[in-house]
This record gives sequence, C-alpha cells and structure tokens, in this order.
Amino acid sequence: MEKIKAFFRRKNIEISLQRYGIDALGAMAQGLFASLLIGTILKTIGQQFGWEVFVTIGTFATKVTGPAMAVAIGSALQCPPLVLFSLAAVGQTANSMAGAGGPLAVLIITIFAAEAGKAVSKETKIDIIVTPFVTIMVGAILSMWWAPSIGIAASVVGKAIIWATELQPFLMGIIVSVIVGIALTLPISSAAICAALGLTGLAGGAALAGCCAQMVGFAVFSFHENKLNGIVSQGIGTSMLQMGNIVKKPKIWVPIILISAINGPISTCIFRMKMNGAAVASGMGTCGFVGQIGVYTGWMKDITNGTKTSITSFDWLGMISVSFIIPAILGIIASLVSRKTGFIKENDLKLPD
Repeated sequence: MEKIKAFFRRKNIEISLQRYGIDALGAMAQGLFASLLIGTILKTIGQQFGWEVFVTIGTFATKVTGPAMAVAIGSALQCPPLVLFSLAAVGQTANSMAGAGGPLAVLIITIFAAEAGKAVSKETKIDIIVTPFVTIMVGAILSMWWAPSIGIAASVVGKAIIWATELQPFLMGIIVSVIVGIALTLPISSAAICAALGLTGLAGGAALAGCCAQMVGFAVFSFHENKLNGIVSQGIGTSMLQMGNIVKKPKIWVPIILISAINGPISTCIFRMKMNGAAVASGMGTCGFVGQIGVYTGWMKDITNGTKTSITSFDWLGMISVSFIIPAILGIIASLVSRKTGFIKENDLKLPD
C-alpha cells in the first residue's frame, strides 16, 4: 500500500473531493464557456445582425465542446503535455456518445483517462507513443462502455427536474433556486451541474433565479462593508467571494438563501421565465451577464423553431426583475433588518482587500 501511495504522489495522482469534485468540475465549466457558450453567443449575434462570419465561427466553437471540456479538466488535474493533448480525443468521444448527458460523461471518463495517462507518462523510452495510446484507449473504451448509460442517467434526472418544475412550479421553484444558488456560492460549479443535467426550461429559469439571488443579494447585502467594489466583484463576478465569511459565521448566508427561496417561485409562477439557451447558462447568474444572454438566446431559438412568436415587454420585465431588481430590493431589506436586529455585526461581510 505504501508503494502505491508513493507512486501516486510521484505521479501527482490525488484521489480527493477537492481535485475531482471542485477543481475538475470547475474546469469543465470553463471548457463549456470557451466553446459551447461563447459559440452560442456568437451565433446569436450573427443571426441577429446578419453577420455570417459570426455564425460560422460560433458553429465551429460549439463543435469542439467535448475536447474543450476534456482539456480543461486535464489542466485542472495537472496532466503532463502528452496526456493533456490526448484528452481532446477522449472528450470528443465521450461527448458524442453520451448525447444530452455529454458534460457529465466527459467529466467522469476524462478523470479516469487522465489519471491512467499520468500513471504511464515518462515510464518508458517510447513515451510519445505509450502515453497518448493509453490515454486515448482508456478514454475511448470507457466512452463506449459508460457514456451512453451516463448520458441516459443524466438526461433522466434532468428531465425529471424539468417535469417536476412544470408540474409544481411553486415548490420546485423554491427547491431548484435554493440548491443551485447554494452551489453557485460554494466552491463548486453550479454551471457545470446545470450543464451535466441539461437543466433548461422553467427549471433552468429557477436555477438562474437562485444564482442571481445569491450574487446580487450578497452584493447589496454587503454594500455597507464593500461599497461599489463589492457590487461589481460579487454582482458581476461571483458570490463565492463570501465563502470565507460564511465559514467563519454561517448564519450570514441565511438571508441570502431566503432571497433565493423567494426569487425562484417568482420566476416560475409569475414570470414563467425559461432558460432555453445553453444549459450551462442556467448556473451562471449575473456573472458577466452570461445568464441573461442565455435567456435571450433561448428566446431567439424559440422564435426560430416556432414555439415563440416574439419577445414581449413582459419577457424583458421578467428577466430584469428576477435577475436584478427583486434580489436587490430583498437584499436591501435583508441588510436593514439584519443590522437593526444585530443578526449580523460590523464587518461580518467584509471582503479581503
């Protein structure tokens, strides 16, 4: 056992929740952003303004989603160059064979292929052949063996959540909004979770509502301590910046989670806001306004396929209200009440300089 542990240390193979559940998952989301998401945005811009070059570039970007995710994951796992480059083939295979559950299949299979490649890397004199051979073969075999089942499982779970949200929009609006919102603030990737489950439609809107509640809610809730810098860094950046304060004093998270619980059913029951763009955008909140761009691209897709006739003023009101206005108003109220009652103290929400 000690020899195995020593070998793993030498090969930088770390079997841990941090490495696989946080680092790899977060990197997968970045790979999605750099391919599927930006490609979708470029295509939408091109279609809106008649710029064919944008449509062409966007189409090419979306076609490399699998390789982009796999290489991003490999980077997070600190793979040697030959392993990292070989993962492009693994990502393409896993993503293609898993269908709608592609992101989850790529995550799981890439981890195994990457660690197998790292294990044999530089162990022979013909490393340039052995390392890519092992990496690609492990990834391809596991893709053929696992990817279809992983895809079906992820699709079933995602469709069940979407179906349940349509059936019980109030209750599921709360549940989805709170869970995905919490995931966004935790050091894991809510975007990757939404992508893995294919969380779109009404459920995707609820997920977006929860993420916006966390980001805008924390930005406004902590304005007393962090001023305009806090608004920008949390409201357009990430609410994950508050994790240090949450660890020290968990109760400061309670008002923001309540804002998510309120914002979710407002999205599902009142505005019926749907995320029909890329599922990854459902878990982005207001980060770079990617969530809102995702909703817009969904509207355009629905118009193109005939399920929506036009973008109405009520659509815009719903997106703006759920994304910004409601979380901000509730954040102000939560801040005033929490400070007046002593629920939070001075500098409980102060971000590091």
